[in-house]
Amino acid sequence: MTAPPDPQPQESQQRGPLHGIRVVEVGQLLAGPFCGQLLGDLGADVVKIEDPSRGDPLRMWGRQRPRDQSLWWSIVGRNKRSVTLNLREPEGQELARQLIAGADVLVENFRPGTMERWGLGYDILRELNPGLIMVRVSGFGQDGPYAARPGYGAIGEAMGGLRYVVGDPSTPPSRMGISIGDTLAAMFATIGALAALRERELSGRGQIVDSAIYEAVLGVMESLIPEWQLTGYQRERTGAVLPNIAPSNVYPTRDGTWILIAANQDTVFARLAEAIGRPELATDERFATHVARGERQVELDNLIAEFTATKGVEELEALLIEHAVPNGKIFRPVEMLADPHFAARETITTVPHPVLGEVQMQNVFPRLSRTAGTVRWPGPELGEHTAEVLAEVGVSADELAGLRDRGLA
Repeated sequence: MTAPPDPQPQESQQRGPLHGIRVVEVGQLLAGPFCGQLLGDLGADVVKIEDPSRGDPLRMWGRQRPRDQSLWWSIVGRNKRSVTLNLREPEGQELARQLIAGADVLVENFRPGTMERWGLGYDILRELNPGLIMVRVSGFGQDGPYAARPGYGAIGEAMGGLRYVVGDPSTPPSRMGISIGDTLAAMFATIGALAALRERELSGRGQIVDSAIYEAVLGVMESLIPEWQLTGYQRERTGAVLPNIAPSNVYPTRDGTWILIAANQDTVFARLAEAIGRPELATDERFATHVARGERQVELDNLIAEFTATKGVEELEALLIEHAVPNGKIFRPVEMLADPHFAARETITTVPHPVLGEVQMQNVFPRLSRTAGTVRWPGPELGEHTAEVLAEVGVSADELAGLRDRGLA
């Protein structure tokens, strides 16, 4: 049989690789909803169920709220359809079950046991929908002695080992400045959902994806565990460097900015030595090998910093590029929005917002050459799609009005 032709580029861009996959999201804040965002970015139809009285608390979060709009919500809620249902009441639970019965994936991040109390546990849902993949994101996972504990991203970062190694050695354990524990758990949850969708093609059966925040953090902690188990080595906070990896640091420039230079490989270090006018350093026994440079890390960093401080950041960047030395300016949003590489790849996209006008935000990553994901709309208004989605499961306008009168939708 001849395969159908590939869709035209415009059609592919509009559809995305997960076109035809229905996701119901009942989570809130970040660990579950970021998983929903990623699936929606890739083309899935994400129906987000929210409490009618207040919606997802993330709608009120963020350091800046122009015109009383959460900029964070505009990103995490993008590409989703918002439906309001009171899941604490039997009628709301029944409507949720009707929506989930036609879904491929259910995403939730409540404390373990909450969905079961609402009659939305997997044992019930799989009877309605044997192919359902239930993605469960929580602090400590669905079982074990800590399962019932409240577990936020910060707690997972602490217990997963990240907080201890982040920051300067002179300070207490630090945080990253973003909710990295939540987003890591969401990314692992997304990987699990995609793997389960693939397995369902073979078996026809759904399953549970259990993504715990502390485990997601531990999952990216490199060789932390065997280093301790086999050698007794405990990683400590080291600020801007990794011990014995040199040179790889942020260095000052003449105009008061910083640049990161990573030249720890022998051949790359030789090119850096040439760039700073000290080619002899590449054969100097103090710096000629990876081990030697690591042993004299501070001395070498000071030597490089003396040179970089004499150059403006643009001049220094050009010099390093000329010598093929990996480097990067320390970007803030102002630099990102002005950078030609960001612009050429459309790393930042502009999305029309009904209240704020045009909103610039990060685009969809990773990029697929033929069926790329897109940002189709920003985070919707609370309940914006309730009538539309409930009509799809047979709820009439009169029935919806009655639900709203009783505070159920």
